[in-house]
Amino acid sequence: MTESQPALGGPHDGQPVRISGESLLRAQAAMLMVHGRGARAEDILSLTAHFAQPGFVYLAPQAAEYSWYPNRFIAPIQTNEPWFSSALAFLDQVLSQIKAAGVPPERTILMGFSQGACLAVEFAARNARRYGGLVGLSGALIGPDDMRRDYSGSLAGTPVFLGCSDVDFHIPKVRVQHAAQVLQTLGGHVTVRLYPNMEHTINQDELDFVSSMMHGLVSDLQDGAS
Repeated sequence: MTESQPALGGPHDGQPVRISGESLLRAQAAMLMVHGRGARAEDILSLTAHFAQPGFVYLAPQAAEYSWYPNRFIAPIQTNEPWFSSALAFLDQVLSQIKAAGVPPERTILMGFSQGACLAVEFAARNARRYGGLVGLSGALIGPDDMRRDYSGSLAGTPVFLGCSDVDFHIPKVRVQHAAQVLQTLGGHVTVRLYPNMEHTINQDELDFVSSMMHGLVSDLQDGAS
């Protein structure tokens, strides 16, 4: 299923959102899935085949020209504008759509891979509140090493998982560790796993962790209703 988005006034203006899983109006929980550079929304949606968790709706926005921003994630923010701000606005728009359908942020997991992971992690830091979960697969906070991280708000115990290779060419492990520290300071319950000599990819252990996060979220909902 595909839904068109209203105008945002940026490069990602009017880009589609692919939807699969449970109906948005019937779902217990949601996952906002953010694809990497050069990929499609359908690519990251293919990961849902590994998640045997009923009750979830999956929404994957499609970046314009298959990229959320043009330069590396460690480049100065202004060199990635206006794409960067447009991408953040797009994620905010999709989260608002999910909330309007009856699934609040505390029942929504944000997950991304590579460039999409960087965007999801940065979005959560800039919009800190309780989410159902935050998953950054081969990603870190956006901006140069010396950028000040004056984020406000609180993740309020949001489960956070950051997984990456310890030798990833695109994502230095020190940046993953730095992101973990920032998210912990913001009140996230952070788990970091650095995998020895792994390529720039997603492994089964990461998928299993995400599955357990999803199961825990739905189980908590069921326990609260009983």
